[in-house]
Amino acid sequence: MKKVLGMGNALTDILLQIDNDEILDQLALPKGSMQLVDAQKSAAISSVLAHIVPTMAAGGSASNTINGIARLGVSTGFIGKVGNDAIGSFFKNDMIANGVTPQLELSESASGTCTVLVSADGERTLCTYLGAACEIEAADLRPEMFRGYDIFHIEGYLVQNHDLIRTAVKMAKEFGLVVSLDLASYNVVEANLHFLHEIISSYVDIVFANEEEARAFTGKEPEEALIHLSAHCDIAIVKIGKEGSYIKTKQEHHIISPVEAACIDTTGAGDLYAAGFLYGLAKGYRLELCGKIGSLVSGKVVEVLGAKMANQTWNALVSEIKLL
Repeated sequence: MKKVLGMGNALTDILLQIDNDEILDQLALPKGSMQLVDAQKSAAISSVLAHIVPTMAAGGSASNTINGIARLGVSTGFIGKVGNDAIGSFFKNDMIANGVTPQLELSESASGTCTVLVSADGERTLCTYLGAACEIEAADLRPEMFRGYDIFHIEGYLVQNHDLIRTAVKMAKEFGLVVSLDLASYNVVEANLHFLHEIISSYVDIVFANEEEARAFTGKEPEEALIHLSAHCDIAIVKIGKEGSYIKTKQEHHIISPVEAACIDTTGAGDLYAAGFLYGLAKGYRLELCGKIGSLVSGKVVEVLGAKMANQTWNALVSEIKLL
């Protein structure tokens, strides 16, 4: 069985249930917003919320994907950067507990976090402090990090660091790894369009994109965008939300139906689709089945808060996959 290595922002998700929204006003956080905060703001938020017992989990886009692949039974590793602090230790230990081999560089900055404030009505307000996570750089990468792996998955949020991405994909290719890239955000695609065209055409084998990201990369709607994307890489996947997903190679074209789900939170849906797809690829399954597994796993994660699922859910998924 093939092994999968990921690289991304090492963020710890901190989920906090708040009784009333006055706390949001106190912290000047618009309800339902998603925003980046600096170290000072992050510390202020932590201080005000210190009385609330948090639910924590290793997060970040590529981390979610790699964790999912590991939970399905494939050997995985993860490259990232954390601070030499309690949050960094938690991130490392959480990955190990979920079957992932962490390859984490240490920074003098505080570890990155994504604090999620859940109001009584279920609405979520997100504050992300990137901290050490965004400090990973080309100089942190070593050839031995890639040795023994077969697939290398990168989250698009790192694409803004061109030197890091270029170095990473070159090292991966030197060791014969298949390179997978999740475009992550249409904003990132628009801001790095020329670089992405260069990197994808030269080094990337698999591209995951949602409708907005595919449109930002190609200027076209999903079905045409799929054709355009597949001209740049071996396997192109365009996810179209409730409509399912499209998969295209030079020889194959598949339309994957969505799985019916009682959706309460779409956090991690794209990450877990990639997890299911890459799991199937690592197992040597045909592409259509890889897509069906991706759809199944993403359909399960939207039924829970956050991107992590209970052990019994993963066990049930493994059983369901055998029936596909």
